[in-house]
Amino acid sequence: MDSSQIETGAPLSIEIAQIASPSTTLSPSSTLSHRIPKDAVRTSLSASTIDGVFAALFSIGTGAILLGNFLVELDASPVVFGMVSSIPMLVNLFQPMGAYLSERSTSRFQYSLRTHGIGRLLWLILVIGIVSFSWGGLNSNQLVILSLLILVCSNFLGGLGAASWLSWMAMLVPRQLRGRYFGLRNSLANLTELVGLPIAGLAVSHWYGGAIQGYGVVLFLGIIFGIVSLGCQYFQVDINPQLQNTYYANSSQTSEIQSDLAPNKPGEISEPISLPQMPTPQNQIDSSIWKNSNFLVFLLYFGSWTFAVNLSAPFFNLYLLDTLDLDVSWVTFYNSLRAGAHMLMLIVWGRLADKIGNRPILISNGLLIAVIPWLWLKMGSSPLDLWLWLPLLHIFIGANWGGVDLCNNNLQIEIAPVKNQSIYFAIAAAVAGASGALGATIGGFIAQFAGSFGIAEVFIVSGVLRLASLVPLIVKKDLGS
Repeated sequence: MDSSQIETGAPLSIEIAQIASPSTTLSPSSTLSHRIPKDAVRTSLSASTIDGVFAALFSIGTGAILLGNFLVELDASPVVFGMVSSIPMLVNLFQPMGAYLSERSTSRFQYSLRTHGIGRLLWLILVIGIVSFSWGGLNSNQLVILSLLILVCSNFLGGLGAASWLSWMAMLVPRQLRGRYFGLRNSLANLTELVGLPIAGLAVSHWYGGAIQGYGVVLFLGIIFGIVSLGCQYFQVDINPQLQNTYYANSSQTSEIQSDLAPNKPGEISEPISLPQMPTPQNQIDSSIWKNSNFLVFLLYFGSWTFAVNLSAPFFNLYLLDTLDLDVSWVTFYNSLRAGAHMLMLIVWGRLADKIGNRPILISNGLLIAVIPWLWLKMGSSPLDLWLWLPLLHIFIGANWGGVDLCNNNLQIEIAPVKNQSIYFAIAAAVAGASGALGATIGGFIAQFAGSFGIAEVFIVSGVLRLASLVPLIVKKDLGS
């Protein structure tokens, strides 16, 4: 998930230390002549880890499981489920615009507040809509439409800020700790989901006012946690994108980044110092992208992989909730098993990625993930399936997806140059978003208009395309490290 790094002069511990209190702002002269202090980097990484935990609590309320069950309660069609999966990816087409805007800001932190902060607060409108539905002010179709509108607007704003956040973290995480740190951060986020998702599922299914009202309560709590997570970013070393692009205007690698990019110490969010801008012409940026063969190969792999995955992925939970008619508490239990396996294996994948590189893990895990849609074809509603095969399948999915998620993000960091870094991240997200949304939309229409055989057909094709998408990684042996 990020690109490049800061050398701190000594190995860093990635233990979650207590957040230090804000200290004085670095003067311009000191920021230009010293690296970011080791303690400041530790504090930033600790704050980001806590940010990830609270963000996971927010995602429980707005994520696919509970939102999907909410839409099932409203009798939404399979096309709606396809749209729910495709919207977060489709809005990634606007990430290049977000990257362009972020590179002209003077603070990563303030830009994050303007994008992610407003995007998370928008979910309050859906909470109000659920209250109105309970009182008879809205019908189910109107509430479905409102949910989709909120999903579009919130993810649009999140997409505008995603590349900037990724670039921010890329500058803070030391190269030698990248796999281990993100493995730890993501593992703790998954632990939060592992514990929180079943509790939220039980609360929704057993809420005295019904599942729809229960979802409204869980969603409201999730919004509060989401705002708290943004508050944790206050304690991260802020970075001025204009300084980043100015000082590294001639850099084309992601090797070692010094600390003079950080105008502020943790907690001091005064306006970062400004230096004379050295803007790069847009055609020069375009030229550097087209000459970066590693980046182009990664785009080919990432786009085709996302299309193949999302052709079938949106319909796994729909199959459990609708076809097998399982209670949402069972579905959240299965997904918690997946989150637990994901959490445990992330640390393993992180350490392994630091030793052998990201590409071998992506290939081996990708081969295993390719067969997952075919395994779903064997799932039914018998007691053996419900108590043995479905839990094992979710554990298998979580364990292998941990390596793919982690290494996809790390590989982006390795191949994106320092200058205009967020532009590269945004382009990758836009390609993946467009292809993923296309896959989910096509899968949704096939699932609705071709019946149960159509869903089976989608699963079969998805497995084949997942295998085919790994070809660029296999052929390009020098991709990444």
